[in-house]
Amino acid sequence: MTISIGDRLPEAKFTRMGADGPEQVTLESLTKGRKVVIFAVPGAFTPTCHSAHVPSFIRALPGLRDKGVDEVVCIAVNDPFVLQAWSEATGAGAAGIAMLSDAEGTFTKAIGMDFEALPVGLVSRSKRYALVAEDGVVTVLNEEPSPGECEISAGQTLLAAL
Repeated sequence: MTISIGDRLPEAKFTRMGADGPEQVTLESLTKGRKVVIFAVPGAFTPTCHSAHVPSFIRALPGLRDKGVDEVVCIAVNDPFVLQAWSEATGAGAAGIAMLSDAEGTFTKAIGMDFEALPVGLVSRSKRYALVAEDGVVTVLNEEPSPGECEISAGQTLLAAL
């Protein structure tokens, strides 16, 4: 079942790179009592994710903060080491975007946003989407119809929805 507006996000654990290496972070610790933007990508360093999706959120970040967003999080079904390298390559981390690994796709599957594109080597990946969660409840959900598109889920589109 795909998550919808009004649904509570499920319990989930992610991995991120900390000062001493990989560390666990819970979704509850990110969302409890907070307004959080979560956007997900099919894969770090893939063309649309790298050249369009992450940059759109870097550009939209000041406006999102002006609208009361406490944190912007990018989730990918990649390992935390790849996400750290991608964060550095895109400037996402320096801009203030948290890059979280859902390496096994547990969260992605739980919210019904997983897909496979075997001909291009994408196995058990995340659909491209962006959402706003207030205290863990989805208030905005923008899902792309195709993983190669980045319009509905772009940072500016989400900003306009707030």
